[in-house]
Amino acid sequence: MNLEDHYSAILTALGEDVTREGLARTPHRAAKAMQYLTKGYQDDLETIINGALFTSSNREMVVVKDIELYSLCEHHLLPFIGKAHVAYLPDGKVLGLSKVARIVDMYARRLQIQENLCREIAEAVQSVTGALGVAVVIEAKHMCMMMRGVEKQNSSMVSSMMLGAFHDNPATRSEFLSLVR
Repeated sequence: MNLEDHYSAILTALGEDVTREGLARTPHRAAKAMQYLTKGYQDDLETIINGALFTSSNREMVVVKDIELYSLCEHHLLPFIGKAHVAYLPDGKVLGLSKVARIVDMYARRLQIQENLCREIAEAVQSVTGALGVAVVIEAKHMCMMMRGVEKQNSSMVSSMMLGAFHDNPATRSEFLSLVR
C-alpha cells in the first residue's frame, strides 16, 4: 500500500467519503505534502554542504539568527514552527552562509522533537566545520500543544544545545545569548 492509499484509508476510517468532490484528490495531495514535509530524509550533510567550506583566519563568533523552521512532531505528526539561532567559533574554516540554514532545514524536515533537533543541528555544524564550539537555540510553537491536549495558544518552547567553548565557557555562552536576544 502506498502513502496515498494510507491517507485514503485514514479518511475512510474517520467516516469520510473519499469520493466526494472536496476529498477526491485529498489522499494524493496529503501524500505529496507529507513527502515534502519530510524531505529531510532524502538529504545528506555532504550534499547539503556541497564544498562550501572555506579557509579563514577568523576566530570570532559567527551567528546566523532567526532561521525559520517548520517541522513535524514525531509524537502526533503535528507541526511545530519557529526559528533557530546557530553560532560557531571557527577554527580555520567557515561555512557558506546559506549552508547553516540548509542544515537546519535538513533536520527540521524529519519527524522530530525539538530537543533532538537542536542537538542534530549543533553536531552537524561541529562535524562539518571542526569549530571550537557550536551553539543552537530554537524557539518554537507546537501545534500538538496548541490545537489539542492543553490547548495553550501562547505557549512556546525554547531549547538549546551548547558544544565546546559554548558549553565550557560561560562568557562565550553569554555573548551568544545576548546576540540572539
